[in-house]
Amino acid sequence: MPAIRTRHLCSVAAALALTVSASATAATAADSSAAMREVLFVGNNWDGTADVIKSSGDFAKIGRINVIPDKDQRMAEINANPIKWIYFMAIRNSVGEGHDQFVDDMYSTPDGKSVVVSRPSFADVVSLDLATGQVNWRFPVSGYRADHMAVSPDGKRVAVSASTSNTVHVLDIENGRELGKFGTGDKPHENIFTQDGKYIYNMAIGDVNTQTDAPWLDWTKGDRRITVVDANTYQQVKVIDMRPKLDAIGLTDYSDAVRPAVFSPDESKLYFQVSFFNGFFEYDLATDRITRTKTLPKNPATSDDRTTFVNDSRHHGISMSPDGSKLCVAGTMDDYATVVNRTTLQEGPLVTASKPYWATVSGDGKSCVVSESGTDQVTAIDFATGQKQVSVPVGDHPQRVRLGHVQSGWTSPSAG
Repeated sequence: MPAIRTRHLCSVAAALALTVSASATAATAADSSAAMREVLFVGNNWDGTADVIKSSGDFAKIGRINVIPDKDQRMAEINANPIKWIYFMAIRNSVGEGHDQFVDDMYSTPDGKSVVVSRPSFADVVSLDLATGQVNWRFPVSGYRADHMAVSPDGKRVAVSASTSNTVHVLDIENGRELGKFGTGDKPHENIFTQDGKYIYNMAIGDVNTQTDAPWLDWTKGDRRITVVDANTYQQVKVIDMRPKLDAIGLTDYSDAVRPAVFSPDESKLYFQVSFFNGFFEYDLATDRITRTKTLPKNPATSDDRTTFVNDSRHHGISMSPDGSKLCVAGTMDDYATVVNRTTLQEGPLVTASKPYWATVSGDGKSCVVSESGTDQVTAIDFATGQKQVSVPVGDHPQRVRLGHVQSGWTSPSAG
């Protein structure tokens, strides 16, 4: 009996220990979640800063980050290397429209303690400590320019396009170590991870800085395609070429350079913009064909001269409401943004916006947030009504806007 009683007591003790341990784990997870605050990061490309604003509601500004705290060191390296200097100046005088490009894209780490930023003019990706503003790590990309990024669903990996080397690097978001890389078409641009984290889609847009913009000169723009790779092995799974698909529906004069794109919630459809076009397409992945075309209104004040479009993009920026019922489109050169019913493809009110260059979804999923690069502000539009809600001033030439997290109670570091 004593032995049985002893075993019983041990069992009870073990059960209590497990219960306490489980409760502690749950409490720790809850504390960790409570310790973070969801925000929107707004990259001010020409400024070299990122504004941090509320992710919904009034979208009020919370703080600002200096994303080039190491500018002097980077410039010293560029000035000491003639080839780097030539590319630096080429970026300034072409895609930069006379300005340096200091922040293209950004994502916060899962713990909300750092933000990872791609910096085109410095041809790198850096992780910045949100508390101190200092650089945690730096990864120089191959070639001479860094571009769009994407973060894996678990937040642990970040993919970045190296636009002059036709390469995408995949990095460990915590330490910047390269986990793999893969080749793309000419000038890789947008990257998208599938929801299950198994695949990466990369859109190569070709040469968007030349003046050979007439349809009959389209062949000069380079190899434009979607490259799909296995996100674990980084081996190519397939290539999607939109040229024959556009030709099949009679759009032989339309560019096949896929720009911003967004999947439907079930990932059966891809909605994408192309160079020079005021609208977007619907692509069915199962049948491998373009199923619908949506042409959006032109602004009468916008010239049809393709050489006047910024980086060949008449419309640049597309997002989708979480329920998949609405699309939000940034009509960049036509100076408006609009919400489009996904079923009917009927657009709502044309909300005036100055050179809107990106569209994302608010933290609560109720709003589309566009960056107005022409007036240095971001504007929220209600998905339900298509009406403007609020505009918030930010830094010089906002472009990418991304949801992320900071630590609860975060304020701008002194370097910000």
